[in-house]
Amino acid sequence: MELGLKNKVALVTGGGSQAGFGKHIALSLGKEGSRVIVVDNDLEEARKTAAELKTLGRDAIALKADITNREEVDAMVKAGLDRFGKIDILVNNAGGASMSPFTETTEEDWHINIETNLKGMWYCCKAVLPHMLERKSGSIISLSSTTAVRGYPQASLFSAGNAAIIGLTKALAPEVGHAGINVNVVMVPGVDGVDITAAEKQDIASVVVFLASEAASDLTSQTMLTGAW
Repeated sequence: MELGLKNKVALVTGGGSQAGFGKHIALSLGKEGSRVIVVDNDLEEARKTAAELKTLGRDAIALKADITNREEVDAMVKAGLDRFGKIDILVNNAGGASMSPFTETTEEDWHINIETNLKGMWYCCKAVLPHMLERKSGSIISLSSTTAVRGYPQASLFSAGNAAIIGLTKALAPEVGHAGINVNVVMVPGVDGVDITAAEKQDIASVVVFLASEAASDLTSQTMLTGAW
């Protein structure tokens, strides 16, 4: 099945994650023909993913950015546009999690669970959307968690951040849909994706690729549940 991703440019935050979903998503997009901007707070890890993409014959660059820093996000998007001239796909994969009983949660827990997950998504969308709106084309896929709709002990702030990702997506989708931009969520199981098997991570990456493809051009404001609850 031709997915229409050849020569598309995808920006994947958290794309350096060798243990989480980032590498699987970046490589899956690359295997379908996309050029990939691999973004991570750990530049060396981003370079590892970019190197694997290059072995597939795909053009890829590795960029460092803290997604909670507006200036770094803006600079990262500018660097990607300078290199490739466009960004067709934004995958908001980078995130964080810290578990604490609610009465013991701290400002640092708030920063990790709310600012990294929600503010990071907000900054990345704000940086990429003007370009997508100008071109009247684009796909934004954000990863959330089943904690958004199912209670997990000691995960109150993580749950709140992930629920907000879904809410932001559902509000943003109709706002930019007139410009041919799709905005969707992939909800992954549990709190920490590191413990999910490689096969499950590949399934999640495949859902992201589908949502980014022409086969899903009429899908927007959707929350796709993957894996076991």
